[in-house]
Amino acid sequence: MNALSMIRSLNRQQRNTFLASFLGWSLDAFDYFLLTFVTLKVADEFHVGLPAIALTLTLTLAFRPLGALIFGLLSERFGRRLPLMIDILFYSVMELLTALSPNFAIFLVLRILFGVGMGGEWGLGASIAMEALPTESRGLFSGILQQGYAFGYLLGALVFFGVFNVFDLSWRAMFVVGALPALLVFFIRVNVPESEVWEHQHRERTGSGIGFWQSVWNAVKRYPVLFIYVIVLMTAFNSLSHGTQDLFPTFLQKQILPGLGYTGAAIVTMTTILTVIANIGAIGGGTFFGYNSEHWGRRKAIIIAAVIGLIMIPLWSGLLRIPGLSALITIGIGVFLLQFMVQGAWGVIPVHLNELSPGTVRGTFPGFAYQLGNLFAAWIVTIETVVAQSMGSVKAPNFSAALAIFSAGAFLAVIIFTAIGREAKGIEFKKSDAAEIAAESREAYGD
Repeated sequence: MNALSMIRSLNRQQRNTFLASFLGWSLDAFDYFLLTFVTLKVADEFHVGLPAIALTLTLTLAFRPLGALIFGLLSERFGRRLPLMIDILFYSVMELLTALSPNFAIFLVLRILFGVGMGGEWGLGASIAMEALPTESRGLFSGILQQGYAFGYLLGALVFFGVFNVFDLSWRAMFVVGALPALLVFFIRVNVPESEVWEHQHRERTGSGIGFWQSVWNAVKRYPVLFIYVIVLMTAFNSLSHGTQDLFPTFLQKQILPGLGYTGAAIVTMTTILTVIANIGAIGGGTFFGYNSEHWGRRKAIIIAAVIGLIMIPLWSGLLRIPGLSALITIGIGVFLLQFMVQGAWGVIPVHLNELSPGTVRGTFPGFAYQLGNLFAAWIVTIETVVAQSMGSVKAPNFSAALAIFSAGAFLAVIIFTAIGREAKGIEFKKSDAAEIAAESREAYGD
């Protein structure tokens, strides 16, 4: 089927489930990226250096695995729906409290707690969506789902523009707006059913006589190489996304735009425009490569996107100018194409991880592996900032060179680790889950 036919083929419950998952991830990312637009303003108010704010972003990422583990295990035990609602409420409250931070220490603690909530959402949303969708359309909707991240970044750019250029408010107002995801819980409560795959799995597991914790331990024990491989793969992926996205607004505000003579409101406007361009490219790339992963295969789609993205680095980082075009237009073209490829590769990840996952831990494994990758990649933002300052100075950091170096390494790592892995495109979840539980039962009872 073509993409339009796949979209039309969904029934009402499938559409509602996917929409809730997409919005949950979008608003989660929106809340995270709000800080990336105001790093300089927060640093000024709390009288700390830019590396301290970069550390805040790092710790938010570092605590995401804890949230993925907590909410993932809850989703294996109690279903996908209720833990998803609790998680969205939790990270929304942390976002609102961030706006009220009296000092940097409290601000830092609240961003860590937000990281716990952020870590829980992706695994829950991806599992309930992938389990609800038809097998043949998972690739397309995986690509769209993952671009909730880019959509959230785009929303953050628009709120940044509105808060500072339209209403002339404090950075704190951005985090007040960031509490709005709590309203999504009402939509989920009324319109989203529990995952049929989880309900089927729960019945099978109960009938087998194997306890919940025993089932989780069996999955870890039977697939240790898979667990390690996916964590390494997601470390490379998270290094790629955070290494090319989180410091991009700071790169523009601290190096590119002042160097071109922009000041004040003009810097806000141009940062917004270029960030929107980046995320339009990201949304297009994720959808394109996610859909084509159904034809090319999951790994091939990822590798194609990463190879092309590697070539785009000089344009995006400002190290190469297109003859006859200004520096800003060159960077605009570069960031569109680079994020098309970054999120093109990422667009395959929700379906790829859910298909690789052992069925008895599908609510936990993809999200926990993803967020452990975040933990190991979390320091890239802080390291990029320090390297940029060492290659330039504290007042004039060289983000162009630092971002180019780290993004090139991340692209190469994604290509290598994807190439040596495997895939399970098109696997039938209910059948594979039943077979896995039956195998566990035979191992436990010898029949």
